[in-house]
Amino acid sequence: MANINLLPWREESRREKKKEFIGYLAVTLLAGLVAVVFWVFLVNQRIETQQARNALLAKEIATLDEKAKEINELKKRREQVLARMSVIQELQGNRPEVVRVFDELVRVVPEGVYLETLSRQGNTISLVGYAEANNRIAAMMRAIESSDKFDEPNLTKVVADYRLGEQGNRFDLRIKVAKPQGNASVGGAPMASR
Repeated sequence: MANINLLPWREESRREKKKEFIGYLAVTLLAGLVAVVFWVFLVNQRIETQQARNALLAKEIATLDEKAKEINELKKRREQVLARMSVIQELQGNRPEVVRVFDELVRVVPEGVYLETLSRQGNTISLVGYAEANNRIAAMMRAIESSDKFDEPNLTKVVADYRLGEQGNRFDLRIKVAKPQGNASVGGAPMASR
């Protein structure tokens, strides 16, 4: 039998397998390193994209906040304008009311009654005056009660005052201006029911 030494062949085969293994290991490590670098690049790219989106959203939110502030300012201005218009309309509507109050006041004050002061606060009119006798004050109160312009006459004080004679009196009277009833408005001007 022939003697064959397989030892060098085995060693060379081991070296080749080792080289092959190291080559595969290097390729695998290189592929892993490339994959990790690609993954990091991809994640950074997504982070940058998301940050750009967030910046755009923040910019749009700031723009919308500015618009919301402008809208709130416009709403405040609108409310102020509406309040002014309401006051103006109320004043325009009340202008003839003062004339009607004085006109009705002339009708309810009988002869022998003289008014010294007249003041109005809201819907309440305070009268201070003099009468020749108590029955003149009573006649005036009855006329006020029958008037559709005035309500609730309240005689707060009667004091004897002899300026108008022996039965003369000084009086304080409060009356309320009645809310208009049955008034229709045509073309913005109220029409009296008389």
